[in-house]
Amino acid sequence: MRARHAKRLGVLVAAVGLAAGLAGCASAGPGASASSLSGEITVFAAASLTVPFTALAEQFESANPGTTVTLNFAGSADLVTQIIEGAPADVFASADLDNMSKLTRHDLVDGEPIEFATNVLTIAVPPSNPAGIKTFADLAEPGVRLVTCAPEVPCGRAAVAVADASGVILSPVSEESSVTDVLGKVTSGEADAGLVYITDVIAAGDAVSGIEFAESNTAVNTYPIVALAGSDAGEVAQAFIEFVTGDAGRSVLAAAGFGQQ
Repeated sequence: MRARHAKRLGVLVAAVGLAAGLAGCASAGPGASASSLSGEITVFAAASLTVPFTALAEQFESANPGTTVTLNFAGSADLVTQIIEGAPADVFASADLDNMSKLTRHDLVDGEPIEFATNVLTIAVPPSNPAGIKTFADLAEPGVRLVTCAPEVPCGRAAVAVADASGVILSPVSEESSVTDVLGKVTSGEADAGLVYITDVIAAGDAVSGIEFAESNTAVNTYPIVALAGSDAGEVAQAFIEFVTGDAGRSVLAAAGFGQQ
């Protein structure tokens, strides 16, 4: 499993290079206006998007030298709360549709959200796998220190859905506000296992081992992205969304392990 993850990380690096090439071609093409863009945007994105969005923001800025992309990563539910409470942001990318719907109901989006990626859960364990986890059902064994996301967080909601569908009763010792916090508990040795996205295990490299399980397909998370109402940099926000949902974005996201819409 670790060898596969190392390979996927290598592909991600290559995909970032491809994104740069695609961005350069796009900005240099006949009638293209991307290179004339200027302005700063703040992007609120689900924690599971940290690796690909960091790469894509760098490539977007390279293709559009007059722009700056500031990234804020956290659990989708926390980000929605921040936006509703008035935190300044221009783009929001959620790890699920439910949290995006909250912003839509509050009339805080500019346009229709675009679904751009999917993700599924996997089991993250320390490289030595001290609890001997092999299956999803093993997570319910006595003495297993399992960590999950809180139910209001997309990765936590997915964990509950998988458990309900499979009839497995999970008793996590901790419920975290983001998938990166779950992964941190595993890498620090505070947990024997954590339910995270497959993309997080790929990004972690040798720090964890991943155990895929068929039941994960009962809860596939869909990721939408949208510009936010009231933005002072709407043109740049829309251009960034087009970049994420275009060829460059799809290449980087696929290399990071995300499914395609």
